[in-house]
Amino acid sequence: MTRRDSPEERAPAPPAARKALPRTPRALPASLIFFGDRFAAIDKPAGLSLRTSRADPHGAARGLIEALRFRDRELFAGREPQLVHRLDESTSGVVLVALDVDIHRELVTRFAERQAEKRYLALVWGHPRPAAGRWEARLGPDRKDRRKMKVDPEGRPALTEYRTLGKAAHVALLELTPRTGRTHQLRVHLAAAGHPIVGDDLYGGPREHGIRSPALRSALAPGRSLLHAFRLAIPGLEPEAFEAPLPADFRAALAACRISLDTALAIPPQP
Repeated sequence: MTRRDSPEERAPAPPAARKALPRTPRALPASLIFFGDRFAAIDKPAGLSLRTSRADPHGAARGLIEALRFRDRELFAGREPQLVHRLDESTSGVVLVALDVDIHRELVTRFAERQAEKRYLALVWGHPRPAAGRWEARLGPDRKDRRKMKVDPEGRPALTEYRTLGKAAHVALLELTPRTGRTHQLRVHLAAAGHPIVGDDLYGGPREHGIRSPALRSALAPGRSLLHAFRLAIPGLEPEAFEAPLPADFRAALAACRISLDTALAIPPQP
C-alpha cells in the first residue's frame, strides 16, 4: 500500500499562452492519498471535471488518474479505475476510485446507504445564525437555468449539518456534513440560507467588491468556489478514513482573513 499527500505545481504557461486563456483557475496536479489492492483515494484539484458520459463511462476516472504525477500514475497501469462518487469541478478534495468491479459495487452501495461520512470545509459570506445547525430544504432542478438546482418544496429531501469554525469581518469558515447526496446540495443550501460560498458566482455572485483592502479583496476572489472535501470516512473500510490538505488558494484566503485553520479544526463538535 502506498500513501502520498504532497501536491506539486506545474510550471506556469509562457506569457503569450497565458494571455489567450480565460480567467479561470488552472487545475493543479492531483495527489495520491492512498493506493491499495482494490481502491485508491485521490486529492482532486479544483478545476478538474469528473463529468462522465454514456459513450465513455470510465473517461472521468482516467482523467483523474492522468492528472497524477507520473510515478503515481504508474501504479494504475493495467487497471480499469472507476469513480465511486464525484465532486463538482470547482470543488477540491478526497475522491475514491475503485480498482475492480466488486469493490466498486460495494462502495457505491455504501454511499447509497449513507454509510460514508463526508466532511467539507467552506468559506462563506456572512455569519450563519445560529452558529451550528442543519438545513433541510428539499432540492430540485432549476427550470430557468439548467446549470442550477434550487430549493423546491416538491423536490427531493436533502439534509446538511453545519457548524462555524471561525469568523472574520466579511466571512465565516464552516464545516459541512451532508447527510444526503443531492446535486449541488451544499452550494444551494448555503445560498438559500443567505451565505453563499466565496467564489461561487453561479449561486452567490461576487461580493468582494465592497472590501477596501486590495489584498483581502483579491484573496476573496479566487476564481472558484472555496469548498473542499477534506475528510471521507467509511466504517469497516481499511483504512476507513482519508483526509486531503487544504489547497493553497483556500489557505491564502483564510490567512488574509486571519482565520487559523488549526485552531478551527481543534474545536470539538457539539453532541
